[in-house]
Parts: sequence; structure tokens; C-alpha cells
Amino acid sequence: MAKLTFAGGIHPYDGKDMSKDKPIKTVFPKGDLVYPLSQHIGAPAVPIVKKGDRVLTGQKIAEASGFVSAPVYATVSGTVKAIEPRRVVNGDNVMSIVLENDEKYEEVAYSAANSLEELSKEEIIERVKQAGIVGMGGAGFPTYIKLSPKEPEKIDYVIANCAECEPYLTSDYRRMMEEPEKIVEGLKVILSLFDNARAILAIEDNKPDCIERLKKLTKNEKRISVKALKTKYPQGAERQMIYAVTGRSINSSMLPADAGCIVDNVDTVVAVYHAVMLGMPLMHRIVTITGDAIADPRNFLVRIGTNYRELVEEAGGFKKKPAKIISGGPMMGFALFDLDVPTTKTASALLCMSQDEVSQMEPSACINCGKCVEVCPGRIVPKMLSYYAEHYNEEAFLKHQGMECCECGCCSYVCPARRPLTQTIKSMRKIQLAKRSGKTNGQKKKQEV
Repeated sequence: MAKLTFAGGIHPYDGKDMSKDKPIKTVFPKGDLVYPLSQHIGAPAVPIVKKGDRVLTGQKIAEASGFVSAPVYATVSGTVKAIEPRRVVNGDNVMSIVLENDEKYEEVAYSAANSLEELSKEEIIERVKQAGIVGMGGAGFPTYIKLSPKEPEKIDYVIANCAECEPYLTSDYRRMMEEPEKIVEGLKVILSLFDNARAILAIEDNKPDCIERLKKLTKNEKRISVKALKTKYPQGAERQMIYAVTGRSINSSMLPADAGCIVDNVDTVVAVYHAVMLGMPLMHRIVTITGDAIADPRNFLVRIGTNYRELVEEAGGFKKKPAKIISGGPMMGFALFDLDVPTTKTASALLCMSQDEVSQMEPSACINCGKCVEVCPGRIVPKMLSYYAEHYNEEAFLKHQGMECCECGCCSYVCPARRPLTQTIKSMRKIQLAKRSGKTNGQKKKQEV
């Protein structure tokens, strides 16, 4: 039987051996914790504490400020030291709450549910909303919105994205190996919102141990099954995942719900379980610290707000001087120039490499080989879109489906001319998205007037 997959894609070196077989290590932060108020798509959260306030672990410190927004919670007990702009991984200065850790870890009381059956669908969604859960695979979209489609009866599939196709990242793998029960229980919570849906744990076939473990756990679950996907990057991208599992297609103007699907990352599913069944807000996530410059690559259970430099120290520090440090993976991550930045809800990994191969490459003229077209999962023409982007030809860029690029990096990876195709297309997409956002905001203001 053929493995479930999609057209295009690549097979880069995955580097997962460095960290995948080591158990998750819990980290207790040593210094101050920093909580950016923008850790999600949408409006920044608004502080509800002030300088000098003492807070407890699990206490809400910032409230959602709009429909597309999410609250922020303290992950340690301590004193609010400042509310000020702080640097985040993408280099921006973001208004943040700085908390001085008293290392007592005193917690608020959580309101656990006696059973899933006692909760209404509205109560479940409210618990997810109040917990501040966002897409932890990197998107950062508030999860309660994703779980509240206009027509829930038309949702056929709830897909747990267990692919983890990004090279070097192994946090989802360790979660599946160490806490598979929480993933299954989280899926049951989500399924309770959609009467006509069934759940699928979609796992790449390079993780046979995870597939076997989850199949055993779900053998008596009528609405949950496990499907093996062909190991290929970007198998975990939302559009490619939906097509591989269901055969249904979506484009940039559609939501997964338009194809009858809800897709959530493994860590997000576990966070839903914690919020709904245990009453706990989103405070922790698993982060992979890896790369050939790290002494002891592994995964850490991290309290959100912990400084990245502390995590590098927990991983034994640098055994080689890093030439490049990337937040996330090598395909879709971005380079850091400073380690003194906080982990956030969407932090997935820190990749520290002793060589910076990309900076040593000299791009040359396109040789029209067509390799970028062969590997593009969006079935567009990257070399042409890159040309339009370089020359600011917005009309041609849009006409030739530039917004269908998922920024996976496959085209740049295979380009023999070493052209920065993804980067130029990404820049133009940002311009177009900003224009759309400005137009939308302008329309809203006219309506208000």
C-alpha cells in the first residue's frame, strides 16, 4: 500500500539522531522571566499587573485584547520587575512583562474537570480560550478560534499533526514516546466538539516506534486512528498534511475548516488536555536544543519566558564556537544575533551550527533547470515569482499565484545557482499581506464612522 503523501517536497538530512533518543529534561529557570505580550497572531495581550506586584505560578498577568488574541500567564512565582520593551527572537522589541523569579514556584489552585461529559461544548471552548492556547507548531493562531468554526457539523477530520518534518526537531517525537496518553486524551476533548468527525494521528513513517505505541493506545477507540505518512519535507505543512491524509485541497484564501478539517500540532493537543481536564493554562512547552555546536543536544520541558541562554547552558554549553544560531529548524527558522531572548508559546527549537554554509554560497544566474518547480509543494514556479519579487512587479506576482507559496524553503534548497528564492518571495508576500491588513483595517474604520 502506498504511503500517504503529496506532490513535490525534498529529503534533506534530518539531524534528528542528535537528540531523539534522550528523555525530556525538566528545566527550572534561574534568572528573570520575560513574557512578550505578542506571542500569537492578532492583537497583543494587555497587562493586568503592575510593577511591584507579586504573582503566583499559573496566575493571569495579561488579558486578551480582542477576538484574535490570547492571555498570558506567569510560569513562576515572583515579583513584577518591569513592563517594558524587550528583544524577541525575530529581533523586534516587544512590550513585555519582566518577572523576578523567587524560586518558590507557589501556584494558584486549578479548577480540574471531573469528567469530559460534564462539560458543554461552550465550556470546553471557553477553557481553551482562557488558558491562552495558541498553535504551538509555530503559527501562534489562538486555538479557541480554530475550534469554533461556523459550521462544526461539517468537520469530518480532526488531524493531530505528528509529522515533525522539520530537520533536527524532535520535541514532538519525545512527546509521543513519553506522554502518548495525553495526546489521545487531548484528541478526545477536541472530538467532543465535532459530532461527525473522526481523529487521525498523522505520523511520518520514520517514526515506527511512535506509530506502534499510538496504535496500541487507540486500538479500541472507534473515532481515532493512526496513519503513516511518507517521510518527506514539508509533510507537516498544513495544506500538505490535509491533502496527504484526506485527499482534499485548500489554498491560501481558505481555512482547513473549509475542507472539513481541523489540524493541531501535538503540543497544542496536549495543552488542550491540560486546559480542559486539569484546568491549567499554557505555561510549558518542549524545546529542542541541538546542533553540532551543542555539547549535549536534547529536549527540555521549559517554562515559557525562560531565557534561551539558560537552555544552552542546560545542554552543556557550546563544544564548538557556533557560526550560526537558528530559532526553529534550518528550513523555516531564522537566524539569531543574540541568545538573551525569551522562549515563547511558539518556540520550538534552537539550532546551533559550527558552520554557516549558506553565507558562504554565492548566488549566480538562473540556469532554467526547473528543479524549483519539481520540488514546490504549492505547484507554483518559484524562479518566476522570485524574479517578479526582485523587480517589485506586484501585479505579475499575484497573477502567477505568489500568495500560494508556503515559504517552506524547498526551492532554495535544491537551486544549483544558490539563488535566495524563498527569501525574495517571502518578502513580497509580507508586503502583500501588510497591504491586505491595512485595507481591512481601513474598511473597519469606515464602518465604525
